[in-house]
Amino acid sequence: MNEDVQAEMRADAKFSARPIALTIAGFDPSCGAGITADLKVFAAHNIYGIACITALTVQSSMGVKRVEPVAPQTVRETLDDLLEDVLPNGVKVGMLATADAVSKTAQFLAKSGIGRQRIVLDPVIRSSSGRELLSPEGVAALRSELLPLVGWVTPNIEELAVLAGSPASVREDVPDAAARLQFLTSEGGNRDLHIVATGGHLDSVDDFLLTPNGKGQWVKGERVETQSTHGTGCAFSSALLCQLIAGRSPEKAAMEAKAYVSAALKAAYPVGRGTGSMHHLFRLT
Repeated sequence: MNEDVQAEMRADAKFSARPIALTIAGFDPSCGAGITADLKVFAAHNIYGIACITALTVQSSMGVKRVEPVAPQTVRETLDDLLEDVLPNGVKVGMLATADAVSKTAQFLAKSGIGRQRIVLDPVIRSSSGRELLSPEGVAALRSELLPLVGWVTPNIEELAVLAGSPASVREDVPDAAARLQFLTSEGGNRDLHIVATGGHLDSVDDFLLTPNGKGQWVKGERVETQSTHGTGCAFSSALLCQLIAGRSPEKAAMEAKAYVSAALKAAYPVGRGTGSMHHLFRLT
């Protein structure tokens, strides 16, 4: 399809009568994280989900054993084909697996016409079981190509330290690391970046929200005693996108997304022999 026809279709595209969200992420067979988890979160918020798989994984609740990236060109063709058919109200970007997939996703977002304030990046660099999910080259592409195009990024404290090149292992380090990441991104031309550093690895489990005007605040959390914590970062970023699509303010969106994750953790039941999944669809039971 030539560029003129694509432009005409985008000009004529309409949002659905009900919201639609696109997730770009990997496939987790245990359905606790990645594409399947994102789709469950969208459904829990009455949003129709569409998806582009970036990688297949061999994993269960016991951890990730192997990653099989999808060909980057297939990723790009999938995204282009979806955009020809429907204009999503927002996009969540999760695991991309390779530097080439990062680049293809960035190219897609740059031409999509989707406002960056409804594009949420969950920068998946390493699995909770320790498996590398994005190479150093991929992280560099994430910084240089993808961060300039998104309105939100939701790193955990380890991912924040990698992206900012600044320590973030304790609560006191987080605001400075977030400010550094925001500065680096603004140097790349994006002065609209919201950062939510998720604090699940902190003693307080609070999240830190930094808005583009430089205002930072802690979003209070509660520690839920459960073994079903697989995919909390995926669920948070997807729930955040749902709140943004619903028109919530940055502060309200972050608080509501965190409250959703806490409730899903409380409602979780054991699945598998390892670290299980939260109950994404608890509102339906």
